[in-house]
Amino acid sequence: MRTEHVRFGFVCVQNAGRSQMSTAFAERERDERGLSDSVDVLTGGTHPADEVHPEVVEAMQEVGIDLSDRTPRDVSTEELSECDVVVTMGCSTLELDADVDVRDWALDDPHGQSIERVREIRDDIEERVSALFDEFTGERE
Repeated sequence: MRTEHVRFGFVCVQNAGRSQMSTAFAERERDERGLSDSVDVLTGGTHPADEVHPEVVEAMQEVGIDLSDRTPRDVSTEELSECDVVVTMGCSTLELDADVDVRDWALDDPHGQSIERVREIRDDIEERVSALFDEFTGERE
């Protein structure tokens, strides 16, 4: 499926781990594919934490992405209803309008996990984000 403009939303309860990693990989993917004019990325949580989990910041720094200045944020149903695809991380009971494609990736929460486990979750997210872009924006040239 190729679409002219797509808006992805990445949501979890605290917006401090999985959804932050997903958003960062989506932003990188968007930039690397030259899609800044046709892909919007939204992230948020239903009960945001005060900061991105330190183990997540560390794991993402290992792949050249700095999340240390990001702050978890609240996200509204209205914002998410404007998305084409909303990805939940396995912790949401989100109910949106039928026009929104809601997908649950059912990922383990990285908070409090060993750095090795956080790396596994990170790498899984990176692959899923790339596949999502392939599906909605076309395969990488």
